[in-house]
Amino acid sequence: MQITHLWRGFHLHRQRVIITLLFTVGFCSCARAQFVGGRNQNFFDFQAKPYYFGITLGYNSSRYTPFRSNDFIYTDSIVGVTSLDGPGFNLNLIGNLKLGKYFDFRFTPGFSFAERTLNYTQSSVRRVESQEKVESVFIEMPFYFRYKSAPYRDKRLFLIAGMKYSFDVASESRTRQAEELVRISPHDFSVEYGAGIQIFFPYFILSPEFKISHGIGNTLLFNPTLPESRVLEKVTSRTFTLSFHIEG
Repeated sequence: MQITHLWRGFHLHRQRVIITLLFTVGFCSCARAQFVGGRNQNFFDFQAKPYYFGITLGYNSSRYTPFRSNDFIYTDSIVGVTSLDGPGFNLNLIGNLKLGKYFDFRFTPGFSFAERTLNYTQSSVRRVESQEKVESVFIEMPFYFRYKSAPYRDKRLFLIAGMKYSFDVASESRTRQAEELVRISPHDFSVEYGAGIQIFFPYFILSPEFKISHGIGNTLLFNPTLPESRVLEKVTSRTFTLSFHIEG
């Protein structure tokens, strides 16, 4: 358990360090790009377009954030609840509308496949663990605003932030086992933010991007007859996504 906590702490610390470094480099590069234009032959072809479309392929790492209830300290059968990261991937369409010189509005509907696991420690002496794996297929409706730097040699950095609604179409198949498993709501709302870089080619734009997603709603469907549910007050989602956008 200590190793699990240390690994989770290292994982979160690593994400914070990556985010801080990228945001710092992004702002510094944005400021520098205001004074150094470079050659932007491909950029000006796309700059004339008021809107464009594209497709996104991405990898995600998802987990839950469980919050213990007041009944947790009175429960002898369960002494610990944690969450394990699970892999997944994304497939989205892109609609991008320019809002002036440095801002965009983006709508990227699509599908996301995710895997998350709740890990229960059943005994403080024997440290018996049980896991509940939740495999989800989400229909996603994200809306973003994006701020872009001035271009430099057909490249520019950007920051992005917005909201996302997700619906788990695989939740219906899990309701048949609802009496034995902790139930998770198929609906989820998240706040997302991230950064990336646009690389302008003659016929398309390639944009590697990372995003952090924080669920803002309680996705736990409480079941008073299930000990694994009674020890939880709420469960929220968290996702790290690395995407590659192709637009034109």
